Amino acid sequence: MKRISALSLCLGLTALSPVLAHAADADPAVSREKVSMCIGCHGIPGYKTAFPYTYNVPKLGGQHAAYIVKALQAYKNGDRKHPSMRAIAAGLSEQDMADVAAYYAAPAARAASK
Repeated sequence: MKRISALSLCLGLTALSPVLAHAADADPAVSREKVSMCIGCHGIPGYKTAFPYTYNVPKLGGQHAAYIVKALQAYKNGDRKHPSMRAIAAGLSEQDMADVAAYYAAPAARAASK
């Protein structure tokens, strides 16, 4: 059982290595301009969107950076289907994703989203 868990951990870290490489270079201060497109939905407490269906918009402040990057990558490659998020993610580079994720994972974003 421990062998399987260790193998799973190693495979998971290997899959995240490109994400972690960009995250090391991420700068939350630089990303202030990059998150302007996010704030319109993710910056409103309790906001729901009605396109293409009613959807509770999650808050991003305090979320783990690696999770945000993986979610944006999934929107960009079509694994996640929300049309607005797919369009936004399509225009983001890997560095943009890392910067946005660093911004929302930073303590200031965590405090602002409470």
